[in-house]
Amino acid sequence: MDTYHVVLYIHILSLLLGIGAGAVLLTCLFQLKAARTVEQAVPWGTVSAKVAKLFPVAVIGLFGTGAYMTSHVWTWSTRWIDIGIAGLVVLGVQGGGVAERTAKKLEAALHANGAGPLSPECRRLALHPGLWVMELSNFGVVLAVVWNMTEKPDLGESLAAVLVGYAVGAGLALLFSRAAQDDLAAAAAG
Repeated sequence: MDTYHVVLYIHILSLLLGIGAGAVLLTCLFQLKAARTVEQAVPWGTVSAKVAKLFPVAVIGLFGTGAYMTSHVWTWSTRWIDIGIAGLVVLGVQGGGVAERTAKKLEAALHANGAGPLSPECRRLALHPGLWVMELSNFGVVLAVVWNMTEKPDLGESLAAVLVGYAVGAGLALLFSRAAQDDLAAAAAG
């Protein structure tokens, strides 16, 4: 066993950690979307807050091991690697920035709501694009970067893969959250 293969193994474990945490977070989003009371929503919000702490570990693991492999097997001028690094930056900004701020607003709204049925504001925040688009577009970026790692395309193809992954994820997020927002608006009007 050589160092490269140990580092590659840790790289794959970091990827699996991120994907696993993302899958749990997505489950939490669907459960928050379905919740009608604070009692139904709070456990999922609690789980999502705990799971979100795994993302920095996954990102650091991916970058650190990727940097080692780039330095020892590839070069820093390899374009699909540049796109992979940019993808990690997008994940960090969206997850640690936008999604985290939106989640804190939802948490505050749940505390302000008190026990019983969820207020329209809580329901609206549970469907907020700051949660849904960030989560599903991040999945799209991750899957595109994995594609790039297996195919090793040039700059244009690498960038196209990530942009398509992002767009598909964002589109799915808007589809899932928009339908529920329409239902929420109809219930409030009726």
